[in-house]
Amino acid sequence: MSVSLYASPITFYNPTMTLTHEQIQHIANLARLELTEDELARYRGQLSSILDHFQQLQTLDTENIPPTASVSVEQSPLRADESRPGLSLEELLQNAPESEQRQFRVPPVFE
Repeated sequence: MSVSLYASPITFYNPTMTLTHEQIQHIANLARLELTEDELARYRGQLSSILDHFQQLQTLDTENIPPTASVSVEQSPLRADESRPGLSLEELLQNAPESEQRQFRVPPVFE
């Protein structure tokens, strides 16, 4: 896959080589990151290593493994959604910093 950046094409990851300095700089520019040369070198190694791991995963035979939409158990761990009586108006207004005419009083939004 190639992307043109200011008329200079950038070829993305090739499993037989590590990412280039230019590719790391392009990724940093896309992320709006200003990286030092030391950071570019460190991230070049780290990102290349991550891509190598993905390359290894792509070699696995997953033909007999069913697709997985979720790794959680099919049953919901949440309680059933049942209505329950709420607090009375008096109980709610007890915790209000200010109330007026049986309503919460809040500072004005527009002055």
